[in-house]
Amino acid sequence: MEEGDMVIDEEKACLEAKTVHAVEELKSALSNQGKGSQKKKIEVLRAMRHLLSQSEVPPVDAAVKAGVVPLLVQYLSFGSPNEQLLEAAWCLTNIAAGEPEETKSLLPALPLLIAHLGEKSSILVAEQCAWAIGNVAGEGAELRSKLLAQGALRPLTHLMLSNKGSTARTAAWALSNLIKGPDPKVANELIEIDGVPNAIIRNLEKADEELATEVAWVVVYLSALSERAISLIVRSSVPQLLIGRLLSSDNLQLLIPALRGLGNLVAGDGYMVDSLLTVGNNITGQALSGLIKCLKSDNRVLRKEASWALSNIAAGSFEHKKLIFASEATPLLVNLIANAQFDIRKEAAYTLGHLCVVPARSAEPPNIIVEHLVSIVDGGALPGFINLVRSADIESARLGLQFLELVMRGYPNGQGPKLVEMEDGIDAMERFQFHENEVMRNMANGLVDKYFGEDYGLDD
Repeated sequence: MEEGDMVIDEEKACLEAKTVHAVEELKSALSNQGKGSQKKKIEVLRAMRHLLSQSEVPPVDAAVKAGVVPLLVQYLSFGSPNEQLLEAAWCLTNIAAGEPEETKSLLPALPLLIAHLGEKSSILVAEQCAWAIGNVAGEGAELRSKLLAQGALRPLTHLMLSNKGSTARTAAWALSNLIKGPDPKVANELIEIDGVPNAIIRNLEKADEELATEVAWVVVYLSALSERAISLIVRSSVPQLLIGRLLSSDNLQLLIPALRGLGNLVAGDGYMVDSLLTVGNNITGQALSGLIKCLKSDNRVLRKEASWALSNIAAGSFEHKKLIFASEATPLLVNLIANAQFDIRKEAAYTLGHLCVVPARSAEPPNIIVEHLVSIVDGGALPGFINLVRSADIESARLGLQFLELVMRGYPNGQGPKLVEMEDGIDAMERFQFHENEVMRNMANGLVDKYFGEDYGLDD
């Protein structure tokens, strides 16, 4: 191992020495104005780009410390040949993909990178600059703020409207990094730019899966951050197109943003469930089929996001509850609450809980849909809810207690308390007997007193 480490250290030192030399060559070529000087500039830029693309740990740090960024800024100056601009932007893209401090070193280059997004630049140069900007934007909120303050949003958006697939894809990817938030102002601004809604629709409808994936991520961030964007998107054909992609694709890279975008829309605007996903509409059946497909997936993210989307639909009307209950989703959710990872069990619990109740008036407890409750309990969901009661996560424990209350109050023939006792539910509730959380303590103790008081078991 020690010998291997020495070899790696020697290789790294050699690579760093080459990098420092390449920076010196960049500096020298800048001052050379003689015959063949332009060809030399391209050669040294290309050599630097190859170095910065090499190995698992490219020598970005050595290049930055040797002063490569100010030199690359000079190579980006207006009026330079396109090939030179492309190579310089490519080098900066590789630096921007490095460690956070290395990415921050690009600050002096940002104005020119943004300027080269404009219409006067060749499409290849603009696309490479968009890639560099996307890497910078992905580094964090501070750098996103600097890019936005320098006017990156509109030229990037204009590039996303391009008919050239790779250009639109790179720009959409960079845009999704730029509007990540946490400030919703940018998302609000983006959705109002002429052509953006139409470009989203066009690319979700007709584009290849790579471009559709990046545009779906734009929809994810728009719908996560901007109420204005949600309102516009749910009243367009975007929900139908996201559902279509969910049903037709097996590409995980596309399914995740399509599902998350759909989930954001369902959670974010009552119009989506109340007016669009009405029971009997074709789109509603398709949405349910797409979500069931994701519940069946081996992928953890898809199962969780589908459970979350279903919980928001199940919180809708009695008709929505009946539709989901009668579908393949219910046994899948019961299986998830019993066997899935904790975060998925929690989302499945929300959905199953919603399926069992319709809200009552004022402060009364919710009315129980007995048929749904009996089927879900008999299907094996109760132990999963009791495990949630034992969870250290207070919200999950509350979910579990709420379901136990439904079982004990609503299961026919007074059998609910006995079912809960058989699954060690009393023991699970009694852990809250002296709990620091007053709401949970009162809730659990109240249930134990009400259903397992002095008279419990006397009728047996």
